[in-house]
Amino acid sequence: MALTAAQARGYFELTRLHKPLMGNTYLFWPCAWGLTIAARNVALPLEDYVVRLVLFFIGGMLIHSANCVYNDICDIEFDRQVERTRKRPLAAGVISVKGAVITGVSIFLPNLYLITLMNDLSFKLSLIGMFLIHPFYPLMKRWTYWPQAWLGLSFNWGIVVGWVCVHGRMPPPALWVMVFGGVCWTILYDTIYAVQDREDDKRIGVKSTAVLFGDSVKPILAIMAAIFISALAYSGKVLGQSSTFLLVSCGGALLHSIWQLTSWSLSEYKDHRAKFEVRPITVYCSSLLSIGAQSNGAIACLVWLGLFVDYYRVL
Repeated sequence: MALTAAQARGYFELTRLHKPLMGNTYLFWPCAWGLTIAARNVALPLEDYVVRLVLFFIGGMLIHSANCVYNDICDIEFDRQVERTRKRPLAAGVISVKGAVITGVSIFLPNLYLITLMNDLSFKLSLIGMFLIHPFYPLMKRWTYWPQAWLGLSFNWGIVVGWVCVHGRMPPPALWVMVFGGVCWTILYDTIYAVQDREDDKRIGVKSTAVLFGDSVKPILAIMAAIFISALAYSGKVLGQSSTFLLVSCGGALLHSIWQLTSWSLSEYKDHRAKFEVRPITVYCSSLLSIGAQSNGAIACLVWLGLFVDYYRVL
């Protein structure tokens, strides 16, 4: 039976690929960080680096899309009761759950092939992420007020995988500090995004850090930003990154976080989403970096840029 135009659009929206600068790149950037740190350590040839970076980008986009499909299947009843999500294809009944499952599996399977191209340890770590970490995120909002922390682990697991795909062994403690900082960064940006649903979430019993932090959300997120930037600085120093990393990556993340938190209006509904996708990086960075143009994507891009400059110097 042929799909209608509305159904075809519904399946496309289900994957979130119609919003390429929203959350789609947040799985890619941590992989890029870990890869770039490791590439500098061994002076990885640029051609090899670019191939791996592209594979991480493709894999990150695909696994994010598959996870979004899975998330919408798990949350279909919640989504129907939240103003922002009630018109999503599954919640609105535009597409079927069976069709969503087929779509999700179709997107997920290519990732299983991509991870076979890595070394043995990277392959195993990727499987842990794909089967033991990612699937539990949509369930966490039923169990704990910290689902954003689990999302942070899911997204920043790529730092470890990116590093291991070059070295073939488990990373040093300093890299795990960066992972922890990345978790705090994820709590920061996803809490900002979750605030727009806070009243609906309270009504239907969905847990989140946006609900937990209440009126103290701004100062608590400022602490999360401080931990993230401190973790970056510490990891960079221990791992031998240069002052360029400190200036571009840590300094850029600090200035961006200050701008973000001071300009964020809690009373303005649209600003919660805007801070997730707005494009201030075009003010101070080349348009070639527009892949990181959304608000927190700008931070991710700046972190990568400082790491990349250090890597390029050793070639």
